[in-house]
This record gives sequence, structure tokens and C-alpha cells, in this order.
Amino acid sequence: MLQLNPDLSDLVSDATKGLLDRFNAQATVTAAAPGRVNLIGEHIDYCDGFVLPFAIDRHVVIVGTANGTREIRLATALNRQTVIIPAEEPVERGEPTWSDYLRGVIRGFQDRGHVIPGFDAFILSSVPGGAGLSSSAALECAMATFLEGLLDTVLDTKEKALLCQKAEHDFAGVPCGVMDQFASAFGRPNRLVLIDCRSEEPELVPFENPDLTVIISNTMAHHALTDGGYATRRKQTEEALAILGKASWRDVTEADVLANWEAMGDPVNRRARHVVSEIARTVAAAAALSRNDFETLGPLMAASHDSLRNDFEVSCEELDVMVDIARSIGRNGGVIGSRMTGGGFGGSTVTLCESGRAAEIAEILASRYAEATGIQPQIFASRPAMGAHLVG
Repeated sequence: MLQLNPDLSDLVSDATKGLLDRFNAQATVTAAAPGRVNLIGEHIDYCDGFVLPFAIDRHVVIVGTANGTREIRLATALNRQTVIIPAEEPVERGEPTWSDYLRGVIRGFQDRGHVIPGFDAFILSSVPGGAGLSSSAALECAMATFLEGLLDTVLDTKEKALLCQKAEHDFAGVPCGVMDQFASAFGRPNRLVLIDCRSEEPELVPFENPDLTVIISNTMAHHALTDGGYATRRKQTEEALAILGKASWRDVTEADVLANWEAMGDPVNRRARHVVSEIARTVAAAAALSRNDFETLGPLMAASHDSLRNDFEVSCEELDVMVDIARSIGRNGGVIGSRMTGGGFGGSTVTLCESGRAAEIAEILASRYAEATGIQPQIFASRPAMGAHLVG
């Protein structure tokens, strides 16, 4: 069955209570940043491609206040541990590892000349971790927005997103592209974010049709992009581009890939085929969506998943099972298209469907998936939501 998305105001209220409980402090700054789901365009944001994500109605909330000391103190609802970071010197990586996402953002502000005062902050999230929904980007963008409020400054949205991306590169060790942070920062209600990852420019694409719903199915097969699989795929795309002798993947054609198939060798050649075909699919999908051409859009989503499974090899059994169930429901059952979303190796699928049949479709996905795998999935729906912002 479809789970309800926690109301943002309730999340803020709970976080405010958490700050009072841990630090006996009242919040003066409240920031929220959403996770994201990608409708199509996977593993090509670091290949100068196009991607089509949107911000989901699940958030990371950070509430806090200056504490009059030179210490940054961070707490979450996950445990009773308090992370303490000295504020008077450049922030470095540290323990626990999840704090590195925040440390990197704080360091980004320091590197821009900002003096960070000591502060207390409490963090609460409704974005499932390890589900391919960019909980890390939401955490980064929430902290960057919180610091904007604390320092009474405003970064350009693109600069903020790139600062957060650099934090993930340098502090978390994940060589991600720009998609996750851009989607969390630039998201708007009833808009998809079509991102040209070569120019690093976003375009808001209308998604106003109330008859369409996106179902997000967390398979509960959790992934960790820091385990090397993501970095390996990125390295393989770089090897392929070097063999192809092109400056950018946007200059590569399918004919180029076929002409250099043997020179690249397996699996690098298949990685290249995915990149070129996925860039083309994303452009075609954005155009199909703009004209409500669902008969074209559905097969593009299916081809995307097949390519991620066979050529890029980032799917897994659980993702494939969930997508196959959605495909079996089919267009007659209200499903337009379905595919894995996010970095892969576990995580979630995204299913575009008719709004009036969303609850029925979710019930079928949940029951058949549990029967096939023995795992109870987490399934919820989302429309495009507001990007990172200060609350109140």
C-alpha cells in the first residue's frame, strides 16, 4: 500500500523538540532540503549528459542556533551521539563517517571566507537512506541552506549545489555528478529539472498533469556508493572516452562506439553504449513528456532499465523483480513506464502511472514483490516538491 509522506511541518516540529531535548536550545534557523528521484538519465550526469530528476516530498530538516562557543555540535534522531567539530580552524574529515557530508559543506563555506560561529543543530530526515533517493545530497543541501540562514547570506543556487557536490567528492569520497545536488537545490513544485550536465544549467520542465503520479518503490536492498562500484563505473566511462578520442560524450555517436567496440573491449564498450544511448533516451523522454506522448515515454523508461541492467550492470535482482512486476501490470493496468532510479546496486525503482490507479498499482507491487523476495518494500508516491529552502 502507498505510504503517506510525512508532513514537512510535523518534521520541523519534531526536529525542534529534538534540539530542545539534546541542547536545551530554541531554534533560530530551520532549513529543509528534499531528496530526489530521477525519471530517466542514469549514470550520465558525470558524462556531460542530460538527466531528468525532480525533488520529492521527503526531506532532511536541520534546526539550530548559534551557541556562543567555538564548537559546532550536531545531533540526529538516529542515536544519542553528539558530533563535535571545532569551528575555529578549517574543518577536516572525521568520525562518524556520516558527518563528513556536513563537514564538507561547512568547509566549503570556510573556503569562501565565511567565519563559522559555534552552533547547535539537530537533524531529522524522512528521506530513506541507501534507497537511491539522494539522502546524502539532501543532507548537504540542508546544511548549506542552514548556514545561509545562520550567516545571513545567500549563495547563488548553482554555486550552492556545486559546493555540496564538492563536499561529497572531497569528504565522502563519492565522485558523483551534478544531478543529485542540482535536483535538491533547484527543485520546484510541479516541475521536473532537466539538467544539461555539460553546461551545468538546469531547465524547469512542467509536470502539471494531475492524472500522472510517480510511485517510488524502495526495494529495501540498500546500497553504498562508497564501496567502489560507482567509482569503477565512472573510471570505465573515462577510459572509454579516452579510447574514442573525444573531448565530451556529447560528441560521441553510436557509430563511434561500434567502430571502436573491439578496441575498448568488454565491459568498457558496453559502458560506452549505455552512456550514448541513455543521453539520447533522456532527450527523447523530455520531449515525449512535454507533449504527453506516453506511448513513446514508457518504452524509453524500459530501455533505460534494460541498459542499466545489461550494459552498465548496476541493477540487482530486487530492482529487476520490482520493474518486472510493474511491466506485467502494463499500460492496461495504468503503468506508463518503470525503471530503476539512482546509482543502483540496490535502492529504488520509479514507476510513472495514472493517478487514479496509483493505490491499486502500489498494492500489487508490494504484495508481489514480498511474495517473490520475502522483503516488505517501502512504497510511496510523490509529485515534484520545493527545493532546499529556509522554513519560517
